[in-house]
Amino acid sequence: MKNVGVLDEQEERQATRNRVARSILSEGPRTAAELAASLGLTPAGIRRHLDALLAEGLVEAREQRVYGHRGRGRPAKVFALTDAGRAVFHHDYDALAVDALRFIAETAGDDAVADFARRRFAGLAARYQAALAAADPGERSRLLAEALTADGYAASTREQEAVPGEQLCQHHCPVQHVAEQFPQLCEVETKVFAELLGTHVQRLATIAHGDGVCTTFIPPSAVTRQRTHESEPAQPEGDASA
Repeated sequence: MKNVGVLDEQEERQATRNRVARSILSEGPRTAAELAASLGLTPAGIRRHLDALLAEGLVEAREQRVYGHRGRGRPAKVFALTDAGRAVFHHDYDALAVDALRFIAETAGDDAVADFARRRFAGLAARYQAALAAADPGERSRLLAEALTADGYAASTREQEAVPGEQLCQHHCPVQHVAEQFPQLCEVETKVFAELLGTHVQRLATIAHGDGVCTTFIPPSAVTRQRTHESEPAQPEGDASA
């Protein structure tokens, strides 16, 4: 006869691990302390569950990105779902979404799929618009990356080396498997970024197309170039030696 008490303990541990994974799925990469606080677990308890999820290959530890001044000491580790971890929760939803969009495409055409994508990203644009519109143009890309990270996209920005401008990098795509079949999702997302940043942007790579990171090139805005020009020392109107 099976020990019911042991089974109950195992089921409880598995249920808690599922809660941890679902929290990361819905909230994006989190530190152990953040997970413990949101789930009402002790730091030691949350680490035991994270160790189990790490061993199963369902989560991975990353170095937390710090924007602005970084204090002393090593940055905290954040825990993110791996592809295998996302597959546990996303498989059925992905299949349903693909079937639904395929039906829309077959019955109403590709333009209807694009309309659906625009409707989906309208909510994201509305939430980000207020913060970005009031910010200095040179800060908008950083604020957009922080907002995307809070929504689970694990985004960051970096300066271009060869060409003036920045790259907006999204290290996670929540709709990767759907976007592989319906690129309209990526196209509309790119247009939303351009509207939020107030400048033309160019998508260089996408996870949906097999790249490691979704990368969007952001050229320096006209306002930023103008402010840089205004900060330069004024040149004399005439040359005395002429």
